[in-house]
Amino acid sequence: MIEIVNGTKRYGAVEAVRDVSFRVPEGEIVGLLGQNGAGKTTTLNMLTGYFPPTAGQVLVDGQDMLTHPRECKRRIGYLPEKPPLYDEMTVRSYLRFVCRLREVDGRDMNRHVDEILRICGLWEVAERVLGHLSKGYRQRAGVAQALCGDPEVLVLDEPTVGLDPRQVVEIRDLIRELGKRHTVVFSSHILSEVQQLCQRAVILHRGRLVREMRLNAQEDSDVLRLRLSAAGSERQVLPALKSLPCVRRVKSLPTWDAGVTEAEVECAREDGDRDPRDQLFRLLCALDAPIRQLTPMQDTLEEVFLQVTAAEPPASQEVQSR
Repeated sequence: MIEIVNGTKRYGAVEAVRDVSFRVPEGEIVGLLGQNGAGKTTTLNMLTGYFPPTAGQVLVDGQDMLTHPRECKRRIGYLPEKPPLYDEMTVRSYLRFVCRLREVDGRDMNRHVDEILRICGLWEVAERVLGHLSKGYRQRAGVAQALCGDPEVLVLDEPTVGLDPRQVVEIRDLIRELGKRHTVVFSSHILSEVQQLCQRAVILHRGRLVREMRLNAQEDSDVLRLRLSAAGSERQVLPALKSLPCVRRVKSLPTWDAGVTEAEVECAREDGDRDPRDQLFRLLCALDAPIRQLTPMQDTLEEVFLQVTAAEPPASQEVQSR
């Protein structure tokens, strides 16, 4: 649905983002993760056409943002880190104003604004002045303006920054609901937020894309990592596990029960229907060492993030970005 290809942005001699490429399919919620200064806002500004990349392309449903800016921007709703609100306007009049900017048909405008007010939980403050609203309601109004014109793609920059815990939960619930009807890209430096909301995470570090990973699912891989708990001594169980052709590595894990073996087992995925777990079951049944637990293991988002952002680039490649 929306894609950036080898996106690079330079400010004079400073290279804020370099060769960033990723694609967000229709109907997916993707989190853009990174430390402060990683290049998240710069990347989102390129995605939305706020400013052009120095090199590379932004494609919206196959159309180039540079050659078809009007068509592309119609399909994107953008919430900057600081919502673009006019404090002297009421919520309703502000949304009508944004709808006019986005060329919403006047005959449908009232119905469209009413729908956005309901979706964003702003109905009860629709006639209040924006400048008198709480931080949480102002953030909701910022999301609401991004919905004007019913764009297919929503791009949200740090949508929960500065909110109290209750407001954070409310905005997260709103994003989750919006993800049922829209493609959503949002930036954050809060790992738990991305873990809860997204199907996929894109991690930036020092202006470069260093990792993409699917969340809440085992990543496609030729290796299956399992945590095994079996009734039996390590002397009996571990050598037997290592003898299996599919097992690449066995690591003993601490346990409080002398009669139970805890281990991390790394198995090769095999072609066809031969699942490594079937071999483990058969082996341990033959040893009379019943399996008490056998669960897939996956690196957490926190572990991956800390790993890929730990290494510092050479001084000559250091970048600065928003």
